[in-house]
Amino acid sequence: MTQPIAQRFPTPALDKLPEDIRTRIMGVQEKSGFVPNVFLSLAYRPDEFRAFFAYHDALMDKDSGLTKAEREMIVVATSAANQCHYCVIAHGAILRIRAKNPTIADQIAVNYRKADITPKQRAMLDFAMKVSRSAETISEQDFAEVSGHGFSDDDIWDITAISAFFALSNRMANVTNMKPNDEFYMMGRLPK
Repeated sequence: MTQPIAQRFPTPALDKLPEDIRTRIMGVQEKSGFVPNVFLSLAYRPDEFRAFFAYHDALMDKDSGLTKAEREMIVVATSAANQCHYCVIAHGAILRIRAKNPTIADQIAVNYRKADITPKQRAMLDFAMKVSRSAETISEQDFAEVSGHGFSDDDIWDITAISAFFALSNRMANVTNMKPNDEFYMMGRLPK
């Protein structure tokens, strides 16, 4: 069943997009076998598409103190709190693959406090949730708690930036009524 990508804003035709955006989208399609709807929805505004994915890549693809699975945990937990259907489903799929765990994304999306994660990861998500839902209340005590679990200042910056960036993404996905691709639902659930 094919879902509409977004209902309010038109999805541009691939052949009408600037070459760099079309090339990126086709590369994603070649790698994953489909085009995630976020690429098509955000292509509505090419300059913003470029800025969005440049920041996304800077946050999610670099080497740092957070694993790629932990980065996805932040996305899934905060996106669930923000009721972002698209990001929970899409990044839940990525989390299952990166963590090599078919149940972790569901656990984190429903209630990360009861998920099978380490105390350090729980502290990371506690901080991420506070950034996502009530950043104005962040205090030195919050920094002490998260750093007490071994997170460096750079790690805390990453937790903060990922939470803040996906708050933007969650709001755009919700306002545009972005639907997750059907392919995401089964990714990482069954062994290959």
